[in-house]
Amino acid sequence: MKNREITYYSRGACKEVTGSKHFVKFNDKLLQIDCGMFQGRRDDSYNKNKFFRFNPAIVDALILTHAHFDHSGALPIASKNGFEGNIFSTPATRDLASIILFDSAHIQSKDFEYLKRRIEKHPERKMKLYEPLYNSADVLSTLNQFVTINYKREFIPLEGFKAEFYDAGHILGSSMIYLTIDDRIKIGFSGDLGRNNLPILKDPEIMPDLDYLVLEGTYGDRLHDNYEQGNNNLEKLVKDAVARGGKIIIPAFTIERTQELIYNLHLLQLQNRIPEIPIFVDSPMAVNATSIFKIHPECFDKETYDDFTSENINPFGLENIRYVTSVKESKEINLKDGPMVIISASGMAENGRILHHLKNNIENPKTIITIVGFMAEHTLGRKLVDGLKKVNIFGREYKVNAEVRIFNSFSAHADYNEIKTWVKNYNLEKLKKIFLVHGEEKSLINLKKELLSIGVNDVEISDYDREFKLD
Repeated sequence: MKNREITYYSRGACKEVTGSKHFVKFNDKLLQIDCGMFQGRRDDSYNKNKFFRFNPAIVDALILTHAHFDHSGALPIASKNGFEGNIFSTPATRDLASIILFDSAHIQSKDFEYLKRRIEKHPERKMKLYEPLYNSADVLSTLNQFVTINYKREFIPLEGFKAEFYDAGHILGSSMIYLTIDDRIKIGFSGDLGRNNLPILKDPEIMPDLDYLVLEGTYGDRLHDNYEQGNNNLEKLVKDAVARGGKIIIPAFTIERTQELIYNLHLLQLQNRIPEIPIFVDSPMAVNATSIFKIHPECFDKETYDDFTSENINPFGLENIRYVTSVKESKEINLKDGPMVIISASGMAENGRILHHLKNNIENPKTIITIVGFMAEHTLGRKLVDGLKKVNIFGREYKVNAEVRIFNSFSAHADYNEIKTWVKNYNLEKLKKIFLVHGEEKSLINLKKELLSIGVNDVEISDYDREFKLD
């Protein structure tokens, strides 16, 4: 006798913003949604990423909402530890995930080598060395498990499950997942919900009506500045850097945020609102990701197409922009004087080349460190947002003499008003419950209150190891 019970639970992104891992079980078949890396305190994150709260070998199939590291970064770890099923995604997500995962393997290897040398040179700092969690061979093996499906094409990830992708408007290829289980229960996963009226990508779509919704709440207690205010801030930023002869250091996710910044800088230059100054995109992954954007113009919104593509102008190409790939070129940037813009990964300033740019410039009062995205708790980026006057980088303490500016308008996540507007499109009488994930607890508490105020029947903040029966 088959078990007809349907259950949902999460093992990641519960009352925190990283490490998304969600599950639906039916008929002894287990479907996983996303497999992201945790980011935060180095030791805590390493252990969470190395030792899952579940056995990956028991997962039968996985659906990936989008390629961001906190949703895809732990896929090779799962495969190394026994997950052998298919990984379903949109084609653009597979392309971007390939870049992100290979880049992650490379960064882990280089950070390991760099820290090993530092430990040998400075044993008194008592730095801890972390072995890479996976290598390029592991990534290649994982990529062989991908199966790509276009938006609004029904597929069957497992017996008893039907699925469709809808455009989430968050990054290139990002999707929401519409699941029909046992031909009776409809459950949606928002992935990371994008915003309306932002450049480059289309607005988030509306799925068919749902019985249950697993909804992200990254900005569940915050509101964003509007897009034009963001361009005003960017204009002032560049002009201020020119006036003081300083460097603008931007930790940015290399997928979407980097391309959006380049796009906006391009527009401001075309409008003669900012002078041309050197712009360095210092990330091999960003170079490759931008190339993928160029070959997916079908994902662009009408405005981007009209402004650039129809005129055969590359929206990510500027005469004063330099895409940096080699370590030698990256080091040379730090020998140059400002004004200039340096966009580099990682987005939360936890690893990669951005750490070297920060350590070389953070004590210079001419420098403007610009935060353009969400920073998880305990990351270096969050410490800068919180105004700490001293921070540790590679085991050494640095004074934060640089100015830190925070831009909220460039977030690719919907704020709580935008989430409410999106949820109102559904039949709230039919919608039995919303499960909130991917947000810090205070954000989710506020979002729960906001959703109940518009007539949602029930809102549950997901917690680790708590299972919910869906009927």
